[in-house]
Amino acid sequence: MNLVDILLLSVALGIDCLVVSFSQGLIFTSARVKNSSMLAVTMGFFQGVMPCIGYFATGLISSYVAPFAKWIVFLIFTALAIKFIYEAYQGKDEEICCIGLRCLISLGIATSIDALGAGVNLHLTNTPLIFSAFLIGLGSVLMSFSGFWLGNFFKKLPSKFLEIGGGIILLLLGLKALL
Repeated sequence: MNLVDILLLSVALGIDCLVVSFSQGLIFTSARVKNSSMLAVTMGFFQGVMPCIGYFATGLISSYVAPFAKWIVFLIFTALAIKFIYEAYQGKDEEICCIGLRCLISLGIATSIDALGAGVNLHLTNTPLIFSAFLIGLGSVLMSFSGFWLGNFFKKLPSKFLEIGGGIILLLLGLKALL
């Protein structure tokens, strides 16, 4: 994967962070700077760490999957893309929660599961891990912080289109890996 691919992957993975942070921005009216900063840092941390876990877990089994690498990359990105687009059309019952440590960790893990699969793809495409994980984490911090403040100021943003856009980006990355 080249720099543009990594940046697109970062944006696609950061969409979940943006949407979750947006919903939190709708809720909080006090301590907004503290809540938005804590949320953004947590999201970025988990989005940056999960690809590393996926990357190293793949390293343990790479000799078995190397002949099928481009198909695996394609299938993972396609599955993630379908998941993003499917969830965009599902009704969402967002549960209001405070931004305590337990809530932050839960949100961080929940939004970064996709990044675990991205780490597998980074390994299979021989993409540099540290730089990629840093960009994914940084992109998630920026998108989370932006999402919180968009939610706070605009109170309504069609997250459906953001999730569909993220799914399309992942689908295109999957097709590129296959071709």
